[in-house]
Order: sequence, then structure tokens, then C-alpha cells
Amino acid sequence: MFLHEARLKRQSLLDSLFRNLTRLAAIGVLLLLASILFSLVMGSMPAIHAFGFGFLKSPDWDPVNDKFGALIPIIGTLVTSGIALLIAIPVSFGIALFLTELSPRALRRPLGVAIELLAGIPSIIYGMWGLFVFAPLFADHIEPWISDHIGALPYIGPFFVGPPMGIGMLTASIILAIMVIPFISSVMRDVFDVVPAMLKESAYGLGSTTWEVVMKIVLPYTKVGVAGGIMLGLGRALGETMAVTFVIGNAHELSQSLLNPGNSISSALANEFTEAVGELYTSSLIELGLILFFITFVVLSIARFMLYKLGQREGKAS
Repeated sequence: MFLHEARLKRQSLLDSLFRNLTRLAAIGVLLLLASILFSLVMGSMPAIHAFGFGFLKSPDWDPVNDKFGALIPIIGTLVTSGIALLIAIPVSFGIALFLTELSPRALRRPLGVAIELLAGIPSIIYGMWGLFVFAPLFADHIEPWISDHIGALPYIGPFFVGPPMGIGMLTASIILAIMVIPFISSVMRDVFDVVPAMLKESAYGLGSTTWEVVMKIVLPYTKVGVAGGIMLGLGRALGETMAVTFVIGNAHELSQSLLNPGNSISSALANEFTEAVGELYTSSLIELGLILFFITFVVLSIARFMLYKLGQREGKAS
């Protein structure tokens, strides 16, 4: 009896210790997030006082005269990330669908391992490959065709005209898409695999096609995981630094054409932080980091709200 009570007391202490450690870990994450936000805000204060909200809409970037604006890096970040997702989401969906529903069993593991290896390649390798291999091929064979054919179309044509330089906003977007495809497709594949086989077999038994099973069974069952994979890819695209720096052109110029060089928040930070001289210059770069932090927070919040609204449409379980 005494040994039993001692064991229960010891187990209770261990449970309490484990509960407090997990609580401490959760609080530590919140404190770390708050400290990062606080340091960004404090470092940005000189630029905030000097430029105010005009910093967000100004295209100026003149370190000599201490005139700074975030409009061009913000547009570059949003445009390259958005185009990258437009390319990456359907490709990742196709890869995950093939691996889970259509691929021969002998190919599933090698293809899955290959995708995971792509996810582990350092970003600087993607950047070097993009600059020395992809950009010349893009400039010689693809950009002229885009400019001649798509550039002649109404409405969208002005976005695809310009000299074939190989580096620019579109090149950076394609490299970003290649980088985020392994992340999104790996998450999609994993969540597709957790769908109970009985649900899919029942749908096939009723005469559903593979497309109908995926759209009406698999996707509704895994929508949270799929959205999480997409958000993971978007977070990688928004914050990617070295690969974008290699191929975006790093030009503080606002151009309508995606073929022209541009800039992003992360590439601006990578290029100029070590060269920043003076409090206002450094503070402006830190404010760019704060803006990127805010953009990521807003995007994730919108994604969570969309999932919440989708959950409401499904009704409540009885």
C-alpha cells in the first residue's frame, strides 16, 4: 500500500513537472515573438519619426540624401510571392495527387525521397543555379517568346515586355516557385495519405472518378492540412533571401513589366544591411524587416480566418 501511494505521488510530480515544462515552452515562444517584435519596433523608431506613413508609399531609396521608402520592396515581395504560389500550388497538387492516387507503388518512395531532398537544398544553391543556369536559358529562349507573343496581347501585354536580360521579377518568381514546390507537395502528400481508405473506396464503389474522389472526399477532409502547406510555402516565399537576391536584379525601380529587374524586402536587407551607414539608413532597413513581419502576420491571419469561415459552412456536429 505504501509503495503504491509513493508511486502515485511520484507520478503526480512527474505529470506536474511535464505540464509546467510544456507551459514554459509555450510561454517562451510568445516571449520570443514579443521580443523580436519589440526589437524591430525600437530599431525602426528613427525611420518612423522621420518618414511616418509616407515610408510605405514612397518609391525613393537614396542613401546619399537620406531619403527612403518601402513601396518598391513591398511590391516586389508581394508580386514575386504571389506569382510563385500561382505556379507552385497546382504543380504541388498534381505531384501529391500522383503520389497518393495514381503512381505505381514502386515509384512512390523514390519520388517522395527526391521531393524531400529538393526541400533540403540550401537556398543559395537555388540562387546560384538560377543565376548561372536558368537565367541565361530564360533570356535566350523563353523571354523573347514571351515578349513577342504574350507582350502583344491586350491588358496583360505590358506586364510581359522588355529586353531579355534573364534576371528580373518573373525569374525570381519562378525560382521561388521551384523552391516552395517541395514543401507544399510534401505536406499535401502527407495529409492526403491520412484520409481513411474506407472513404475513398466507398466513393469509388459508387462510381466516382479519381478527380471526383479527390475534390469531394480528399480535399474537404484535408483542407486544414492543405492550407497549412500552402501557408508554409508562402512563408518561405515571403522571407526567402539569397535565391531572390541572385536573380531579381536588385534595382530600386518601379516597373510595370515583370521581365525588368526589381527588388524585395529580403533582398534589400541582404544587399544593404552591411553597407548601411548612419542611424536613419539602418533604421529604414530595420523598418523593412518590421513590414515583412507585419505582412506575414496579416497573411497568416487571413488564412486562419478563411479556414474558420469554411468550418462554419460545414455546420456543427450533432
